[in-house]
Amino acid sequence: KQTLLPLLREEISSFIFPCNPAVQRPELQHMVIQLLKCIPLLLFLLFVCGLDHFIFSVLSIIQHHSFIEYSYQTSHHLSVNVMGASLMAELLRTTIGALNSSFDTEVETSNLACLPQPTGMTREQYLNTCLPLGALALLCVVQVYPFRLRRAIAAFYFPKASSLRAGHSLGVGSGREKTRVLFLYNKLLRQRKHFLQLQRGRVARQARQPPGLGTLLLQWCRRRWPWLRRCLHQKCTLCGTPETPQHKPCPNPDCNALYCVSCW
Repeated sequence: KQTLLPLLREEISSFIFPCNPAVQRPELQHMVIQLLKCIPLLLFLLFVCGLDHFIFSVLSIIQHHSFIEYSYQTSHHLSVNVMGASLMAELLRTTIGALNSSFDTEVETSNLACLPQPTGMTREQYLNTCLPLGALALLCVVQVYPFRLRRAIAAFYFPKASSLRAGHSLGVGSGREKTRVLFLYNKLLRQRKHFLQLQRGRVARQARQPPGLGTLLLQWCRRRWPWLRRCLHQKCTLCGTPETPQHKPCPNPDCNALYCVSCW
């Protein structure tokens, strides 16, 4: 519950809220890794499509520029003339005259049957080829939402649970579910302890550094004209949230640090 363990601003980014439709920071890293794994498939698909188009272009050039048509014409005439009027001449004209022949030949042919007949892929075929990869990339983006159900599925096998929310959907009940929630609770407390030590050191280092000219000018204007505080807002020293009426100033009069409620 928020009243049990309100999350700090720095902690919210490390949690996954199941009811938030946006892709959150812990999910974004996993999603980017999965999308990067699709890049080799995309490059291979582009290479195959480019190679297909290149081979089709080469075969089309061969088909249109290598066509040759042959035309062959010939004429043959054979005639035997036997001169004379004797019986032998008549006999020769009768027998040898049968050899007389005459014919014309005209042949047209081409290498059309030997030329390639390429067929290019249509846009629909290219689209059908790219659809599986597009579906894979879409699944890499959408998979973050089914993954949010993993905790609910695991809790289904331990049904004795009462609702306790610690920043995101967590159930406290018997067995492993209760152990998980207590582990998360104690982990957050340990992180906050170390976080407090780190932030104290950071604030101490900032305090030892001389303030810049812009900071001094801003502080002087706020002291000189208090009504300017409505426009010249300070920020939380730790998390940087803009100033609100709930912000707490440092009780030390020589310190101009301002803290939000959670950081204070």
